[in-house]
Amino acid sequence: MFATVSFLQMVFNAFLIALREIRRNITRSFLTVLGIIIGVAAVITMVTLGEGATEAVKGTISNLGSNLLILRPGLGFGPRSASVGIPNFSESDVAAIRAQVANIISVVPVRNSTLTTRFLQNARNTQIVGSTKEYFTVNRWELAEGRSLNDFDVETGAAVCVIGETVRGELFANTGIDPLGQNIHIGTVACEVVGILKRKGQMGWRDQDDTVITPLTTFQQRLLGRISMQDIDLINISVRDGVSTDKIINEITPLMRQRRNLAQGQDNNFFIMDPSQITNAVTQSTRTMTMLLAAVAGVSLLVGGIGIMNIMLVSVTERTREIGIRLAIGARAREVLLQFLVEAVTLSCLGGLLGIALAVILCATLAPTIGVRYLFNPQINIISFLFSAAVGIIFGFTPARRAADLDPIEALRHE
Repeated sequence: MFATVSFLQMVFNAFLIALREIRRNITRSFLTVLGIIIGVAAVITMVTLGEGATEAVKGTISNLGSNLLILRPGLGFGPRSASVGIPNFSESDVAAIRAQVANIISVVPVRNSTLTTRFLQNARNTQIVGSTKEYFTVNRWELAEGRSLNDFDVETGAAVCVIGETVRGELFANTGIDPLGQNIHIGTVACEVVGILKRKGQMGWRDQDDTVITPLTTFQQRLLGRISMQDIDLINISVRDGVSTDKIINEITPLMRQRRNLAQGQDNNFFIMDPSQITNAVTQSTRTMTMLLAAVAGVSLLVGGIGIMNIMLVSVTERTREIGIRLAIGARAREVLLQFLVEAVTLSCLGGLLGIALAVILCATLAPTIGVRYLFNPQINIISFLFSAAVGIIFGFTPARRAADLDPIEALRHE
């Protein structure tokens, strides 16, 4: 017990001496730990912003809806040209999926295009969606005002629409007019605004609120006309909770191959997008990239450690006579070693604390700029601080060992 107290007292005294030496050469001490500061700040910033980006991706994709599959024509992800010449779907395809695939809540046909929308003197190009009332539920759209589409609207091809927040802001800006009940022109067709959607925000480069939703029949009969029975651009499929989306995909795929007359061995000319799989893939990719960037940033911690070792070696040389006097009056080698080791660790720990403070400032500044939330992660901050302390121990040991191994007589002769 006495030995433990004596050792702690010795460490405390060494710490006080270390602080005195740091204050004596404040500029050199700061430059010494600059690598540690930058390394710790870079690692924490990269990991924190990476986690924020991952959460943003998850939130964005979750806006597409839960247990949602999206059936699209084409050869997969990529340029729109990958779908050139490939037929769209028909309403009979929608009916076949609804009738022959179990554990599905709803099957929603969607047709969309970009058209000019206009109210009074305000006009803009807007994404127009033609669908059914289930579109709002499947895609997690909520209403801010008014109502959504109903069966009567779809059956009669009513000239009604529901608009997004961006459309309201652009078309009705500075008019002082309540959009509900007003007629906006979509192309050459006047549609009554019956509802306004709650804001959803960006999804990648696309503004989800820049949209107008009309009944599918209105879209087919009034807006673009119907020139083919295969005019469904995509089909949204809502799967029951607890049912594997892979199972549903495996049921839909042969059905669609049959309906699209694809021979055995012929590639699919459609693909089924599972947002949950995209979330997992993007999340994993983001985390991998974050860890890679953090590892690269962590190299500066090693550079900072080398800087500490070099300066401590210089300090040993400068204080050789002082070390000789301490050894001559009875200080043991281990006490000298502990003194310089504590000094190196104190320097690196101070660098770690300054790095954490800098990281907090950087994260709080950069997170809003890149559009992600600042999610404070205690774990990465603690790990970075402990790593900076370990750097001090590892790179401070060699100078401390050299100081402890000095011969008292030779040290006293040093000028």
